[in-house]
Amino acid sequence: MPHNVSLIALIAAGLGLAMLLGLLASRLRVPPLVGYLLAGVMIGPGTPGFVADVALAGQLAEIGVMLLMFGVGLHFSLDDLLAVRKIAAPGAVVQIAAATVLGGAAAVSWGWPVGEAVVFGLALSVASTVVLLRALESKGILDSTNGRIAVGWLVVEDLAMVLVLVLLPALAPLLGGNDSAPAADASTLALTVGITFAKVAAFIATMLVVGRRAFPRLLWLVARTGSRELFTLCVVAAAVGVAYASALLFDVSFALGAFFAGMMMRESEFSHRAAEDSLPLRDAFSVLFFVSVGMLFDPAVLMESPLKVVVVVAIILIGKTLAAVALVLAFRYPLNTALTVGASLAQIGEFSFILAGLGQALGLMSAEGQNLILAGAIITIALNAALFAAIEPAQVWARAHSAWARRLDLRDDPLAALPMTTDRKLLSGQVVVVGFGRIGKHIASVLEERHIHYIIADSNREVVEAVRRSGKPAVSGDASDPIVLVQAHITKAAMLVVTIPDPIASRQMVDIARKLNPHIETVLRADTEDGAELLRRDKMGEVFVGEQELARGMARYISGRLAVREG
Repeated sequence: MPHNVSLIALIAAGLGLAMLLGLLASRLRVPPLVGYLLAGVMIGPGTPGFVADVALAGQLAEIGVMLLMFGVGLHFSLDDLLAVRKIAAPGAVVQIAAATVLGGAAAVSWGWPVGEAVVFGLALSVASTVVLLRALESKGILDSTNGRIAVGWLVVEDLAMVLVLVLLPALAPLLGGNDSAPAADASTLALTVGITFAKVAAFIATMLVVGRRAFPRLLWLVARTGSRELFTLCVVAAAVGVAYASALLFDVSFALGAFFAGMMMRESEFSHRAAEDSLPLRDAFSVLFFVSVGMLFDPAVLMESPLKVVVVVAIILIGKTLAAVALVLAFRYPLNTALTVGASLAQIGEFSFILAGLGQALGLMSAEGQNLILAGAIITIALNAALFAAIEPAQVWARAHSAWARRLDLRDDPLAALPMTTDRKLLSGQVVVVGFGRIGKHIASVLEERHIHYIIADSNREVVEAVRRSGKPAVSGDASDPIVLVQAHITKAAMLVVTIPDPIASRQMVDIARKLNPHIETVLRADTEDGAELLRRDKMGEVFVGEQELARGMARYISGRLAVREG
């Protein structure tokens, strides 16, 4: 047997145990990722028996983060990112500040130095990329408005942490760290900040100017070869290569580099194939991420500092969640959006470990602090799925027992109702289009060409603002809420068109519309044949599936061309 097989041993033991414990967790009706975390604890240095290579596990986890963020970028356009900038940017900054204050205050109350308290608070403020995306994908809301806000929020957090990681070594002497680096004065700090912003700006400009043209071209050239393995290799090489080069040249994180690479490759007609081909690797490496988190954990901290662990978990689960919910509501978004974003950020992960490791190297973080951060990560990651599952019951309960909760969606939001200046002719026999994404925009343009009146209903306030600026009627809010459809004048509408692929929400909208307008026609979208069949079986309306309509369109074209030839 070869002398050094630590990589093979890690993969074999990590994936094998993760499979067994993940299966056991599923049988116990617990999220499989809890099993993955326990697998990491079992092969980590904190427990007796076989100990895998922690450093290798961390690098494999980074590859998982790269591939996952690359996959998200393939489904997330620059327009999607800009559409949520008004809430994601200020929301992320304020939420980071609030969590840092909470964590720092707890650390100071334990008698820790101020420098360690600051690093500790920052480590508790940033959410895990992998956990967030897994949660959004499992709920099927990654492409929804709520999902886009959460991902945009995460991108801003990532950029903020890049700045923190660059500035921390310069600030370490001032914060009471080791004296290996000279203390930074104001001019040095200003120069460091300026250089960091310049590098990030150069990175974004490079991706927008070069990447937007180069990546789609590269995919097209490789696809022409007809080799499936070469195409998959191109996708993986682009994700990992660009992430590494971005970190090396521009000092941005691997995750951010891979995310922008995916967004630029999205311009290619082969982007869906790229996403499908990279899916198995993304899943495998994301499992290794959870295993690596478990390996870093020392269970002894649960016995040595149980009250501190409880405080850390409370800050992440309760403090961060309430801060995010309050911020989203302050921006006049619906309660459902606020709860979804709050649950998305109620955990910590990879950036927290990087920050804790850097803090320890600079003398700003003790071993106890690092163990508390790891304990908080393990517990909140394990509980995050349960928190997501509680969103809908919590919202139903709140609306049933609180008039204030019922008013939250439409409390005094000027975008929640049509302007008084709206032409009355538009409010009778119109088409109500729910969702103004790519499909909704295309439908609206066709309706305009045929001079058919329509009203847009969308939960993204920025989208509604843009529609209104163009002179078209639109209302903001979740259309599964009766009040939103009432504001869209569903009682006098001729047709309801739902362009979001959520069968549960579509069913609710149809039920509400038919109660308010028994003669209304309904047109629905479904992403899968199974979902479409359920809607058709319950007679929810005319249902369209993307793949079926594409096949029908191609078949009509083929039939037409053959008929011309035969004629």
